[in-house]
Amino acid sequence: MRLLLLSNSTAPGRGYLEHATDALGEVLQDVRRLVFVPFALADHDGYTAIVAKALAPFGVEVAGAHQDDPIRLLNSAQAVFTGGGNTFRLLRELYRRELLAPIRDRVAHGTVYIGSSAGTNVACPTIRTTNDMPIVQPPAFDAAGFVPFQINPHYLDPQPGSTHMGETREERIDQFLEENDVPVLGMREGTWLRREDQTLTLGGDEAGARLFRRGAAPAELRPGADLSELLASEIA
Repeated sequence: MRLLLLSNSTAPGRGYLEHATDALGEVLQDVRRLVFVPFALADHDGYTAIVAKALAPFGVEVAGAHQDDPIRLLNSAQAVFTGGGNTFRLLRELYRRELLAPIRDRVAHGTVYIGSSAGTNVACPTIRTTNDMPIVQPPAFDAAGFVPFQINPHYLDPQPGSTHMGETREERIDQFLEENDVPVLGMREGTWLRREDQTLTLGGDEAGARLFRRGAAPAELRPGADLSELLASEIA
């Protein structure tokens, strides 16, 4: 299984996906056709055009999953990219269009999976650690399960002296862990995960990530950290 899971698709002062150019170049090295899943945003054509322009320098032909028979597109592509936006809308459309199982099957058989933000959320067992407002209701929160733990993209650290009276991201993750004994990786902006079969590595910005587990203090992680042990709970 080959995955590239990005916390975000756009970094301040940089173009779409520009901050992840090196990582994308590595995973797209043998990719000529890619299916883009644009359902986290409403404008599917516009979103697909943005992605096609960003990936053109890699020599990749991009087709939107809405533009033709998605099964035929998946079977002819070497990669799938699921873009960011609203995770609830994305998952609802994946269920509605009956695409979760076909995408799982192709990724299990070697198709590269790239996710950004919402696309990273749906790579988890569920979408319960998304930051998004539930603007629609999918039939279930169960997602693709390409990794056996949860991810919180766009992770923000508590700000000392902040006048914001709502819950911090850390408090929300702690509440998740009260109900679910599943590790949560809080990925700060500019970071990503690379999976090559049973090897899982944190990459990207020096800000790194935080790993939350029930009953333990959060662990700070830096790029290059080997997180392969998080895959140990997968059922063979």
